[in-house]
Amino acid sequence: MLHVLFEPFVHYGFMRRALVACFALSLSTTPLGGFLLLRRMSLVGDALSHAILPGVAIGYLLSGMSLIAMGVGGFIAGLVVAVLSGWVSSMTQLKEDASFAGFYLGSLALGVTLVSLRGSSVDLLHLLFGSILAVDADAIRFVGAIASITFMSLALMYRALVIEAFDAAFLRVNPTGFPRLIQALFLALVVLNLVAGFQILGTLMSVGLMMLPPVAVRCWTTSLPKMLALATAIGMFCSWCGLLWSFYASLPAGPTIVLSASLVFFLSVLLGPRGGIALLLRRRGVVISKEKI
Repeated sequence: MLHVLFEPFVHYGFMRRALVACFALSLSTTPLGGFLLLRRMSLVGDALSHAILPGVAIGYLLSGMSLIAMGVGGFIAGLVVAVLSGWVSSMTQLKEDASFAGFYLGSLALGVTLVSLRGSSVDLLHLLFGSILAVDADAIRFVGAIASITFMSLALMYRALVIEAFDAAFLRVNPTGFPRLIQALFLALVVLNLVAGFQILGTLMSVGLMMLPPVAVRCWTTSLPKMLALATAIGMFCSWCGLLWSFYASLPAGPTIVLSASLVFFLSVLLGPRGGIALLLRRRGVVISKEKI
């Protein structure tokens, strides 16, 4: 039985490379997803994953399937949308999520239009859904470098991010530029990881590995260190399960990884002691007990 769980990774190099890339991505994206969740910015990750598409498309039009060109283009496009959205929300009555929605929908349409100018439907599908089983050594080094940068940056910014998530007013006691600097650096890290993720899971699927594990863990614990560690472990577990599922069922690998994370999310909602249906049933049980008393 055990050989079924490990045989594809032992005999096939493309499966090993895909697993290593997914593990590196899980190490860096899931902690960022946890902080996005705590800051009530869960949908911002989804918006930014669409926002990088025009830059990726321009890099593709200029240099073909060049990892560096598409990565740099996507990073610049994501940063531009993040800065413009923040500026619009600060200058108008619009909330941040509304301004992000306005910009990312336009970015998605612009990116699809740009790809269609020269590419085929196959190229567009590659950019939208990735090609995890075609990951090569350069892509693994790229993802590994971004994961290392993210890990070190989070270690340096951890205290400020925690304070902003739980007591933003306290952070504003500092010079006014400091909270904005933390916000800008954090969004830059999110964009950087989405750029790494699109190479593996595509622009549409990369946010799934970022957000679903921390959202699922939120139903089990309220401790931040436990949440970050468990979300990373779930991200790795879902990557491994999704790759095996796609191998044996001949399904696309990226969507099966995100589907695995979705199943963990649904189970957490059903069984999680905090925020799940189990909590609702427990509360109803307490109410019924009080009524009987």
